[in-house]
Amino acid sequence: MSDAPNPSRRPARTPRFPDGPQPDPAGSHHERRIRSFQPRRSRVTTGQADAIERLWARWGLDIDGHRTLDLAELFGDDRPVVLEIGFGMGEATAQMAADDPETNILAVDVHTPGQGNLLNLAEKSGLTNVRVANGDAIILLREMLTPDALAGLRVYFPDPWPKKRHHKRRLIQPEFLDLAADRLRPGAVLHCATDWEPYAEQMLEVLTAHPRFENTRPDGHFAPRPEFRPLTRFEGQGLDKGHVVRDLLFRRI
Repeated sequence: MSDAPNPSRRPARTPRFPDGPQPDPAGSHHERRIRSFQPRRSRVTTGQADAIERLWARWGLDIDGHRTLDLAELFGDDRPVVLEIGFGMGEATAQMAADDPETNILAVDVHTPGQGNLLNLAEKSGLTNVRVANGDAIILLREMLTPDALAGLRVYFPDPWPKKRHHKRRLIQPEFLDLAADRLRPGAVLHCATDWEPYAEQMLEVLTAHPRFENTRPDGHFAPRPEFRPLTRFEGQGLDKGHVVRDLLFRRI
């Protein structure tokens, strides 16, 4: 076997933070598949970098797919855990954590500035019920969480992938719901929100058809925004442009 370098193999990216979130924590350990997210590149501010360097070892984790998480050990208590997939800059996550200190939030994203910002917000607000996970939420659900581990799942404003040829990249699909149902305990709520009307309609159709979820709305339609979900800056900008925001709350049967 030759030891010559493989020109088709991409060189590993140098971590921006050697002891912080890694560029691709799961590496090639798992199969190639279409992903529902696209890493964004933007500048990390001094405050965000400082928060990552100081707090990642305590409140952050990489989704490497090599271990099963003990959520009670991760948070230091046995309070119920809600998984949030895609938290942006973290303002809404921090607000929900502050408003409901008896619920732990495991927040997943791949956006380094957002990770640093959420860590910074958590520290400034004295929040102990937030942990920040870096990487692919599918690997986290499938490889690192046990059945019935979650008391809730939040997917707010996921990438709508508006072009028809990209619809297969959308997160809310039957296969994702199969996996989510296994990790949610009975009675737990999957809460989605989007300002992209065609995606909202698809979400409603797919969730309604899934045998392990039921709509919390007796009329089978969208739900009004619940008070516990803060109005985000992104959402406000969309509303100013005339976008209609849809919330869907479905209970795991």
